[in-house]
Amino acid sequence: MAGLDDLVQHFGPPPVRVPSPDDWAEVEDYVGSALPGDFKAFLDAYGTGAICGELVVFHPRGSSPLLDRMQKIHESFGQSWRRDSDEYPFRFHPAPGGLISWGYGYSGDEHFFWPCHSDPDLWKIVTNINGADPEVFDGSFTDFVLAFVKRLRDVDPHHGIDPDALEFLEPEDLDELAERGEIGPVEPSFEPW
Repeated sequence: MAGLDDLVQHFGPPPVRVPSPDDWAEVEDYVGSALPGDFKAFLDAYGTGAICGELVVFHPRGSSPLLDRMQKIHESFGQSWRRDSDEYPFRFHPAPGGLISWGYGYSGDEHFFWPCHSDPDLWKIVTNINGADPEVFDGSFTDFVLAFVKRLRDVDPHHGIDPDALEFLEPEDLDELAERGEIGPVEPSFEPW
């Protein structure tokens, strides 16, 4: 299993932060369980922010506190589930075994822990893809982030452009779009908020 050192290799040394052991108490009290250790270690090191300009994560003491977001998402998704319970295979916290919100993607994806094991370090990750069936990732938070980074880093150089538009763009235009990060592979990064 990958760990914080693997993420530091991609994102560089974390900013100087002084986490407190009490930072997680309120969140874990609300959840009724400890959260995965690698998730807490990453957020204690890096804080609230965006991974690769896409995947947003929240620390309990960040500018957008994790608990506030969890409560809002659980209520919203729980209401949707109650309306269409036959359409979605998972329940949401506080229902027993309900999904626990931890972050989102700018593309509209919501990310949850699925507390499917008594050991939080063995929980799976469920991604609610906007308008599609949820995907289950069988691995840790760190493994999920590493796979996410790899997927963004290993795309086609023209990823992000309508293939029909390619014939109208000059090589200089493509170079400029790539330099601005609007097309192609994404370099691993973490931007704290």
